[in-house]
This record gives sequence, C-alpha cells and structure tokens, in this order.
Amino acid sequence: MSCNLVIIPTEQGVGSSAIRLGIKHALEQNGYSVTNFHPFNDSKITPQKLQSYFLEDRRQDLLEDIMKEFEPFQVKADFVLVEGIYTKLSQSSELAWFAHHVDWFNAALVRAIMGNVIFVTRPTSNNLLQLEEQITLATNDFSPEFILGALVTKLNAPINDDGEIRFSLIDEADEHQLNITHEQIAQLKIFADNKIKLLGTTIWNKEMTQPRISDLMQALNIHPLIEGGDTTRRIKQISLCSRGINNLVSDLQAGTLLITAIDRADIIMAASLAEARGIKLAGLLLTADYSIPQETMWFCYADASNNLPIYANQDHRKTLNFILAMKDLDLKSVPSDDLERLELIKREISECIDIGAIEAKLNHQVTKKMSPAAFRYMLIKKAQAAHKRIVLPEGEEPRTLKAAIHCQEKGIADCVLLGNIDKIHQLAKANGLTIPSNMQIIDPQDVAAAYVNQLVELRKSKGMTPEQALDILTSDVNYLGTMMIYNGEVAGLVSGAENTTAATVRPALQIVKTKPGSSLVSSVFFMCLEDQVLLYGDCAINPDPNAEELADIAIQSADTATQFNIEPRVAMISYSTGSSGQGADVEKVKAATAIVRIKRPDILIDGPLQYDAAMIKEIGEKKAPNSPVAGRATVCIFPDLNTGNTTYKAVQRSANVLSIGPLLQGLNKPVNDLSRGATVDDIIYTIAITAVQS
Repeated sequence: MSCNLVIIPTEQGVGSSAIRLGIKHALEQNGYSVTNFHPFNDSKITPQKLQSYFLEDRRQDLLEDIMKEFEPFQVKADFVLVEGIYTKLSQSSELAWFAHHVDWFNAALVRAIMGNVIFVTRPTSNNLLQLEEQITLATNDFSPEFILGALVTKLNAPINDDGEIRFSLIDEADEHQLNITHEQIAQLKIFADNKIKLLGTTIWNKEMTQPRISDLMQALNIHPLIEGGDTTRRIKQISLCSRGINNLVSDLQAGTLLITAIDRADIIMAASLAEARGIKLAGLLLTADYSIPQETMWFCYADASNNLPIYANQDHRKTLNFILAMKDLDLKSVPSDDLERLELIKREISECIDIGAIEAKLNHQVTKKMSPAAFRYMLIKKAQAAHKRIVLPEGEEPRTLKAAIHCQEKGIADCVLLGNIDKIHQLAKANGLTIPSNMQIIDPQDVAAAYVNQLVELRKSKGMTPEQALDILTSDVNYLGTMMIYNGEVAGLVSGAENTTAATVRPALQIVKTKPGSSLVSSVFFMCLEDQVLLYGDCAINPDPNAEELADIAIQSADTATQFNIEPRVAMISYSTGSSGQGADVEKVKAATAIVRIKRPDILIDGPLQYDAAMIKEIGEKKAPNSPVAGRATVCIFPDLNTGNTTYKAVQRSANVLSIGPLLQGLNKPVNDLSRGATVDDIIYTIAITAVQS
C-alpha cells in the first residue's frame, strides 16, 4: 500500500500546488512512483453533489464514495499526494458554503485514508509568533500521529499592509519585503520542541512568477497583430510608454513588455530596432481604437528575422483598462503547458524540502489501521463481489425492509424476506418504498410444510413431532430461515431487530451447529471509532467463558479480523497488565493467552492487558514496554460477557460510534444477530458482513 501525503494549505496563496510538484519531483528523483489525487475532482463530486451530502446528512457516504475512487490510486504508486481543501474558501466561490465544513472534511479525509498531513503555510508579517499561532491552529483538528510536518513558503515575498502577497508585473507602491530566515523559523517553539517537524522553507523567487507573453495576452483576450512572433518570451516587467525616444532607451531591456498607443510609430520602430540588435523584449502591446499604419507594419516585419511578438487590442479598450486588468491578474498559477516554468518550480521547491523525512514515513514500519470509511467501503465491495443470497426472517419489520431494498438495489446481497406478502407490500407503501421486482418474499405459511419432515429428523433425539415442527416453522420465522440455510437455499441469515439474541442463535445451534474444531459460538462487534476499526469480543453470547473457551474466542476473533482485512493484534483484556494484579480472573486471562500461543503461534497476542495499555501507545510503552500488542491492539477480548457488553455499549454511546454486530463466530453457516436498537445502516452492514462470511 502507498504512503498517503495530504497537503493542506492554511490559507490561499501559500503555494501548495508548487509544493506538490516539488515533493513529487524529489520523490521521483529518488526512484519512487508518485501520483496525485484530488478528493472532489477525481471522485467526480460536483459542488451540487457535495452539497446534497450535507443537506441529507450523508457525510459518511461522502467519505465512502471518495474511498471508492481513492483505492486504485493506493495500489499503483509508492506515494499518493492528496490535495487537502483550503480552509478559508472565497465568498465568491461556488463552494463558499463549504467553508464551515472544511476543517471537519480535511480531518475526516485524513482519518479515512490514514494520511500523513503536511501543512503548507506562509508568513503574513515579520511577526513570527503570529506564524506559530497560525500553524498551531491548523494542527488542532488532527491527532499527532497523522501529522508529518509543516512547510513554510514564500519567505521574503512582497506583501502589502494586510499581509497579502501583492506582486505583479507592475510595481506596487504599497509593497514591502518580508525579512524572515529559515533559522528564525526553525527556532520557533513549535518546531524546536518537536511538537511538529519543520520539513523546509522556500524563498520567494520572482522568476517563478514570470508568465510568457502568450499567457498574459490569453488572459486579457488579446490576439497577435501578425502571427510569427516568439510568444514564449517571459515578461519580467511592464513599461507604459508615452514619452519620447530619448527617455525610452532605459526601458529597452530583455523581458520588458512595452505598452504604447498604436500611432506611436517612433516607439514601434525603436522596439523593432532593439529586436534587430538582439535585445529580446517580451513583446509590444498596442492600444487605441484606430488601425496601425501599413508603413509602420512594413517596418516592423521587413526583416524576416524579427521575432518580436506584437499584440493589439481588438475591442477598443483604452490603455488604462489594460493596466488595471494586468494589475489584478493572478500570476501564481502556472499553465500546464509551461514546461520550463514548471521545471523551475519543481527543481527549486524540491531542493528546499526535507525529503528524507517523507521517505522515512514510507520505509518506517508503522502500525496498520483500518479506517471506518475504508472498512465500510471494503465491506460493501466484498459483499457485492460475493453476490450471496441472504434471508431476513423479520421481513415485516420496517428497518429490515428498508435495509433489504437498499442491499438489493446496490447489489450488496440478494435478500429474501420472510413474512406475509400483503403486509410487506403495505408496509412498503406506507413508508414510500418500492420493492425491487427481483427481491423474493416468502410467506412462511406457504412453505413451512415442506420442511417439517426434515426438521423432525434433525430433532428426533429431542422427541420432536410433525405437529410441533409445523407449529415452530410457522410461528418462529428464525427456524424457517435456519432451515433454508441448512438446505443451501440461502447463504446466511440476519435477524434480531425484533427478536432476542437467544431466539436468533437457538435455531442455528440446533440445526446448523458449530464448525469442526469450534467448541463454542462467540461474537464480535466491529467498533468504527473515529480513526480506526476495532473488534470487541465476546460481547453478546458467552456469560463467563473458562480459559479454554476464552482462547477459542480469541482465535475466532483473530480469524474474523483477517477475513475483513484488519491486521489482528489481539489484546486479552483484564484489570491487570502483566503481573501488576492477581486473582482468579487475571489467571484465567493469562492461561487463555498461553493456550492461544500454543494452538496458533501465528496470532499476535498478549495479555493480560488493561484497556488503556492495549489501546494507547504511550501507556502501552510504559506498562508493557516489550509487548508486541500494547498500544496498538486491533482485537480486544474481554474476560466475560458483563465486561464486554458493558464496554462496547459505553464506547458506542459515549463516543457516538457506529457499532456493527454482533457477528457470530464458530457456526457452520453465517447467522448474525442484530441489536433491537439497530438502525437501517446497522442492518445494511450486517447483511454485508453475512454475505462476506459466507
């Protein structure tokens, strides 16, 4: 997988585009493959579509849609340079409304792609404390683990009294130069104390702002008077000429754009003469509302070697209009075909960046995490690829119906609803839903009899009669759904929005039974925290497992993590870390950990660990310094149901995170239980999980 670098500008005009060019150039020079990604442009998210995500409260869908487009970029390059969104959008912009959401979006994007943030900023005055405050504010929305460093650009740039860079090709009276050095910036407390790394500084270079004469004329919508001039010449300065020849000589310099009235034959001839003598003026711009004399035109181009680009206004704009227009031109952006200027920028910027620190981010073995957005995208993608048939016994339940329709329409699974057909259609109509024509609805009353003999045979040791079998198949939809799984008519079952966990699990234990080698059925919840997805087990099934059972739960949970692309690092949770505490509960956890190490030496596991030692790097390093899991756990195994259920609900409600599950482990076929408080999204993701399990 790639190392994802998110370039976030702190304000407009900091040069983040140039920084991306420089980083890309430097990394490619060192042999790495690099690609660029824009979260909106490359995801084909228009301003209108973006707004709909927020108006409809579908922020998570926004992130998942971006992840869908981002994934191919991750697999084709060593580094992906991701363009962060500018935090202070212009009021005239089509995205001006988005300014209130930019900070959230940048932070959410970084967490979703597990990005490494590079802030790009610039001084707006000689007050270095102001610059430090600016950087500090930019970092507030990001966890330190995601921050790679900061680049400070455009030292010694010309600015006005408002701190704006106001350079142009026409001298500005209110401009003054900043006077700040790299050394001064490096001594700022935020860098000196290693709160954030200074990745480099760039010096203002006026050459990077010099457009070609063709770029300027295109921006002004002015066309060449006669084709054939060298339109690639760069403009270093502009001179407005209305004076006599004697006072013009000093302006006849390479890179000067002369602007004069179209009837000033003397100035036109002087410019042509300078060209003939090898002085490469940038060009000549003629203004007025009457035609240039043909004699003058002949003089300008009598010499075939004359490459002076000459332009004239075509819409009778006056000289002052040109001057005012040129004063406000944005010279910071570089046309994609200006290879010379782009090459200069790449070379200059790359030499100013601590590229070694960026390389180290790729080469340094860091803890792999699965972000919630990446997990949800991966889950849906896997389910769509699996294309499994999933039975939903609670077909008459509104949330279940909505989830089933969504899954059917999106190709997540082929859903089979159990329930009264008329009732389900009435429910759909009442909720404004349209049931897809290819989604099957089965009335238990119509099919139950077909399973009676088989159920009697399966339960004959318990003395089940045909009458009892028919009754249970028609009255308990979970039994009917489980029989469909047993017969291979469907790949999995999801229930529990109305029924208890026991009602969902009991038929599965009696009919489907456990996998070979599994001594029990256990459960995990996928906890979609802010910046990663964790597995909690067992939080739903086993009240007080012994050491052997706890070991089996750990093994099952590690295998589940692997199945869903989460690197399993298993923490056996206790009130004690290592040997800090004693008691029967601690000893049980120790014994379970030892059993796992014997049975499955391939699983990275440690315990007992307190929850904070398992999850927080600094605490883990202090309490269990030699642990391969402490501070970086992805799977938490709780010692009993009381602890596990309480913890998952506390985290779910207090942190307001999406909790998917419980996913049942150890069964021959996937049967998954829902919380009775499950949302439509919960059911959708549980259906997807079931499809992947099967």
